[in-house]
Amino acid sequence: MNNISTKFKLGMNLFLFALVVLDVVLSSLCFFAPETWFQLFHGADYVDPQGLLRRTGALWVAFSLFQFIALIKWTSQPYWLVVVAGIRLTEVFSDWTYIYFAENVTWYGKMGLFIAPPGNVVFAVILIKAYMCLQRED
Repeated sequence: MNNISTKFKLGMNLFLFALVVLDVVLSSLCFFAPETWFQLFHGADYVDPQGLLRRTGALWVAFSLFQFIALIKWTSQPYWLVVVAGIRLTEVFSDWTYIYFAENVTWYGKMGLFIAPPGNVVFAVILIKAYMCLQRED
């Protein structure tokens, strides 16, 4: 793995860092400002008696953790890129399902939830291609 170009390494580090930040922001909203989440995504007061929003926040905490581990370890253990790709792919169906079943979704919520699944597929493809590129260098 010593043959990794500086440009490739910087790009992958920035990419993984951005994913960590994204999921830290999402999970923080779910745990510390659920009212804000409901206003942004539903235009409604926070009502979640079963704690499903916080459950979702816990998933994003896991995303953040594994992406942070990948950020630290991918140059010596590139399989972490594929681990993160798999994690991103777990969300492929959830957001469109959310749009379909939610009673009230704001314009902002619809856009975010509509874009997220293809975004996660693109993120996964980038990570898998990066891993495959690194495997070819060995």
